[in-house]
Amino acid sequence: MKYDLTKWEPHGYSCPVEAAVDVVGGKWKSVILYQLSKERRRFNELRRLIPGVTQRMLTLQLRELERDGIIHREVYKQVPPKVEYYLTSFGETLIPIIELMFKWGYDHTDKIAKARIQAEKE
Repeated sequence: MKYDLTKWEPHGYSCPVEAAVDVVGGKWKSVILYQLSKERRRFNELRRLIPGVTQRMLTLQLRELERDGIIHREVYKQVPPKVEYYLTSFGETLIPIIELMFKWGYDHTDKIAKARIQAEKE
């Protein structure tokens, strides 16, 4: 299939990969999306499932994903307040990509670790 790559330029991207990475790139967004691909999650649940992320960074990443229409933040009017995050239908289009990333990481974690150890020795 041939793509017209000039349509990306008015949006500030040089290619479609740049647009995709802009939305899901970074250390935490893909991990957040993986967790939300399974079910709705509350903020503290995400913090427990992603122990390396700080509260500030998780908040920032969730806001960016919400801004881009990938996730929805549902606020329930109750006491105490309850907030859940879940993938929008647009966000669900990323599930196959996230699943492929999971599989690739699962299959290649040992190779990555070995390569990094080798690089440190050099």
